Amino acid sequence: MKMKTLALTVAAVLMASAALAAPVKVGIAAEPYPPFASPDAGGTWVGWEVDMIGAVCKAAEMECEIVPVAWDGIIPALTAGQIDAIMASMSITEERLQTIDFSDKYYNTPTVIVGPKDMAMTATPEGLAGKILGVQVSTVHEAYAQKHFAGSAAEIKVYQTQDEANQDLVAGRIDAVQADSIALDAFLATEAGAACCALKGAVADDPAVLGLGVGVGLRKGEEDLKAKFNAGIAKVLEDGTYEAVSKPYFASSIYGG
Repeated sequence: MKMKTLALTVAAVLMASAALAAPVKVGIAAEPYPPFASPDAGGTWVGWEVDMIGAVCKAAEMECEIVPVAWDGIIPALTAGQIDAIMASMSITEERLQTIDFSDKYYNTPTVIVGPKDMAMTATPEGLAGKILGVQVSTVHEAYAQKHFAGSAAEIKVYQTQDEANQDLVAGRIDAVQADSIALDAFLATEAGAACCALKGAVADDPAVLGLGVGVGLRKGEEDLKAKFNAGIAKVLEDGTYEAVSKPYFASSIYGG
């Protein structure tokens, strides 16, 4: 009986050790979102957020595994335990905090409107009156557009990916798109984006909808994992790694105020 008990104890210890050694599964959106995350020609995920995942995990002394998940199912995947964290440009909002927790922010950039060069437009309800505005599904941008522009815009058209919205803008099927400034800067740097479109301005801030910056999404109660991510974020900011990772992608810091 003692030998059996000892064997069970050893087995439990080994199982616990294996669990501790398992990599942290970090979910990213399966839909391309350059320059933050997108697959290269060989199918390898690259981009600023991919690099930042590596930097933060290394600083926190965690082994991490990147797991692409469809954006509209990424929070359910987290709460169901299929992934352990989300690093997919997810804004910290009051609505999301009802379901999940967040680390400290790791970037914060403005929300902007982009439209055709030859179309007069501002990033206001009056400026978008009668216009068709494209946004990505299940994002703060969809929520913001529905709250602030639905009463004046002709239509708020919702897309599965930002790329699809941008393509319809280039094709003239919609009049404007709303998204994060960095994502739309990347679009405007493309041949198609530069030819057709221009920045029309930043929307008025609404922290209740747009959130308080982008953080690592975590299950509620995962305080140890949250502390590790917070420590990793703080370290890369302090030791210059954040700036080194960001420099190839952005002309200035995107950490925000």
